Amino acid sequence: MRTLVTGGAGFLGSHLCERLLHDGHEVLCLDNFFSGKRSNISHLIGMRDFELIRHDIVEPILLEVDRIFHLACPASPVHYQYNPVKTIKTSVMGTINMLGLAKRVRARILLTSTSEVYGDPEQHPQTESYWGHVNPIGVRSCYDEGKRVAESLMMDYHRQNNVDTKIVRIFNTYGPRMAINDGRVVSNFCVAALRNEDLVIFGDGTQTRSFAYVDDIIDALVRMMDGPEGFIGPVNIGNPDEFTILQLASLAIQFAGGSSQLSFQPARSDDPVRRRPDISLAREQLKWEPRIALHAGLKVTMDHFRHELGKA
Repeated sequence: MRTLVTGGAGFLGSHLCERLLHDGHEVLCLDNFFSGKRSNISHLIGMRDFELIRHDIVEPILLEVDRIFHLACPASPVHYQYNPVKTIKTSVMGTINMLGLAKRVRARILLTSTSEVYGDPEQHPQTESYWGHVNPIGVRSCYDEGKRVAESLMMDYHRQNNVDTKIVRIFNTYGPRMAINDGRVVSNFCVAALRNEDLVIFGDGTQTRSFAYVDDIIDALVRMMDGPEGFIGPVNIGNPDEFTILQLASLAIQFAGGSSQLSFQPARSDDPVRRRPDISLAREQLKWEPRIALHAGLKVTMDHFRHELGKA
């Protein structure tokens, strides 16, 4: 397959490019390098079946491909709130451009949506049938609502134009190649713990998240793209093991081997109180479930940040 990965130089995208090349695909990696990094895919440049294209998907592009993994969009609050108008343009206009391409060349397209479409959920755990509890005018809405519109576009292009679409909703992902300044809680805690700085807790730390290791997520994306026929989604992709932010902080300090303290700050606006996926549909349709526990994955991730900070 000739496969396009938008956002291919990002944390998740670079791992996907690697997996696809390993599986024998020809890979086009498209990225504008807003949050992606050339160093994430530098080891792939020069490979026969790998091509890097610097491009912003807000602008149309003409390519010949068989499949499209549409990952491009800033995924951490630090990045997506930096330019919220650009964030929602990336989700909406970028998805329209990728769907237009898929329609033109009859490619299958997979959208990586997000657990953020559930907002601060009133249902727990969250199933795909839950419509969410999202603030459409809040500071996070550029990302939340952008992804909700992207899902709507995927379904409408499928219903109206018979485009072959797939949708996954990814829950908190972590692992090697996360940026030091990524801004998500795992990277924040790992970096602070390695620097022996205070770990900042927003709120009382009892809010929960479910953390999925990057290799598990990549496996789910590939399984979703490859089939089963007629299964569009959306499907939750994440680890159903639920941890409080305080538990994550404790593990980060333990694995860093430092003596960091906790610093409590006021809760962030619209920050979800509980987040945990129901992955029954993924188990049933994709024969998939995560294999790597937080303890094991966080140790590998800590080693990555240790290397990035020159503390290896």
